Amino acid sequence: MPRIEAIPSQRHLFEVPADVSYLDAAAWSPLPRVVRAAGEAGILTKSRPWDHPRTAFPALAERTREAAARLIGAGADDVAIVGSVSHAMATAACNLAPARGGRLLRVADEFPSLRYAYDRLAAAHDLAVEEVPRPPDGDWTAALLAAIHKPSDKPLAIATLTPLHWTDGSLIDLDRLTPAVHAAGAALVIDATQAVGAMPVDVARWRPDFLAFPTYKWALGPYGVAFLYAAPHRQDGLPIEDNIGNRTPAAGARRYDRGELNDPVALSMAASGLDLIAAWGVPSIAARLRDLTDRLAEGVTALGLTVAPPHLRADHILGVHAPGGLPDGLMDRLQAARVFASERSGALRLSPHVWADPDDVARCLAALRDVLGSRTRNDTDWTGR
Repeated sequence: MPRIEAIPSQRHLFEVPADVSYLDAAAWSPLPRVVRAAGEAGILTKSRPWDHPRTAFPALAERTREAAARLIGAGADDVAIVGSVSHAMATAACNLAPARGGRLLRVADEFPSLRYAYDRLAAAHDLAVEEVPRPPDGDWTAALLAAIHKPSDKPLAIATLTPLHWTDGSLIDLDRLTPAVHAAGAALVIDATQAVGAMPVDVARWRPDFLAFPTYKWALGPYGVAFLYAAPHRQDGLPIEDNIGNRTPAAGARRYDRGELNDPVALSMAASGLDLIAAWGVPSIAARLRDLTDRLAEGVTALGLTVAPPHLRADHILGVHAPGGLPDGLMDRLQAARVFASERSGALRLSPHVWADPDDVARCLAALRDVLGSRTRNDTDWTGR
């Protein structure tokens, strides 16, 4: 297989100052300048509607839909535009009718958007919710395969999965898992929030019943725009809200479109961000992000912290753990050093995107060294060096 060339840093396309290390794309990405400009143009459209005929808005919605579909290997007819991943997941859950008495499978500490609607579905259909605990060896894929294949009088009815664990980037290999889910005859729902835009996603390969993702993280778009892929056999269901745009003759997944769809601000921004991702190419983005997270992994390991081995972590998110837990006040001290990241479930989550460069890595490692050095001096229980 030919080597994928990583794209260079795209910092010049963002408003990230040189002295800021923003390593928090998994929470909320900054907007590229072109995406901000698209939003400002959309605001002008709404400010002077007499200069901008509304007949142009449906074409903008379709452009956005097509851009989202291309990123996941789908057709435009297979994608609905919704307001959030929770909206998408509620829609998917309302259109699944599992046999009573089966199992609903997911990982422990899953994000709420992928839990709440399915807890309600499980209660309505007498499904046993099976949460696979975090495996001691970090291999979520092996743990999930064992759960899928284990003997049980409760057949697998639904699997709600993600390509990686949102808290720390631990890999969940859907290429290995989805064939097992399909062989069990279960429905498959995928939350690709932490994947689309940063790692390859292919609905043709995974064959989910439903898959959802937003734009405000890795797809470099605004808050309030998300997409729901519905497999062809799942496109005759009911939306969770009825509006003039998703009623007959709406074709395919458009029947799940949100109301007030034709927003010139949000759609323009979303389409612009998706177009940037497509122009760079997701494999080339992933190659750059792997280089950055590998540098971070090497550096934090030298500080006495721990990360998952390379084959068990995604390219773009690095979860960092400390013996005895992360130091108190870590996030505040990092922010004081102009390093921005997140703490999730006891892990420091570092998530660079295309604006990040080796200087960001160096600033982050220097700030961590200062914090940990302080703890070494003041806490006799700290064993990191």
